[in-house]
Amino acid sequence: MGRVYLVGAGPGDPELLTLKALRLLREAPVVLHDRLVDPRILALARGERIYVGKEEGESEKQEAIHRLLLRYARTHPLVVRLKGGDPLVFGRGGEEILFLLRHGIPVEVVPGVTSLLAPCLPLTHRGIAHGFAAVSGVLEGGGYPDLRPFAHVPTLVVLMGVKRRAWIARELIRLGRDPKEPTLFVEKASTPEERRVQAALEEVAQDGVEVRSPALWILGEVARIFAQAPGPLVDLEQVLA
Repeated sequence: MGRVYLVGAGPGDPELLTLKALRLLREAPVVLHDRLVDPRILALARGERIYVGKEEGESEKQEAIHRLLLRYARTHPLVVRLKGGDPLVFGRGGEEILFLLRHGIPVEVVPGVTSLLAPCLPLTHRGIAHGFAAVSGVLEGGGYPDLRPFAHVPTLVVLMGVKRRAWIARELIRLGRDPKEPTLFVEKASTPEERRVQAALEEVAQDGVEVRSPALWILGEVARIFAQAPGPLVDLEQVLA
């Protein structure tokens, strides 16, 4: 009976892997990986690599992933389940843990740098934002999220919300969020293909912003002040004047 490690691959940059994640990728005879794991990270794996990624609306594949994890755990001493970002942030990591434990398979989680942090923006900043919240733009089975609890947090981060960005923006405005509020999309954060797109919330609501998935969406004043991070920051005093 083997042990399964749920390993966070981070947002893309291989240098953001933890040392433990790197060691396990080198030791594991089999790695089951998600769709958005960077190819440079996959190249670090020395064992068999098995693609188990899902597109939006393919939640039924999760049961097949469970069966694969169980089969390989019964035939290999070490199995890596490699997930983008952190394995327990807006993923199915919790379900995989419970499934394996019910079948007597030991499980260990290796945290990864969540994509929430990849754009290197301060989600809170003294005098501007005293808190933040993160929400998934899509629910199980393709449903739409309830945004009422998130309508007025100083900084809101939306993951997996590119396809529904116009609806999300309109709903947030309907719930009382400022249409002029600055927002920032960061595509493929931490990778050489990173791209940043600034837009007011009302522009997004009018479906006037071209963005490609995967992208993180940050709403709030920090999205304006720190839009160019992690490069040289603008003079904060000048921006706030």
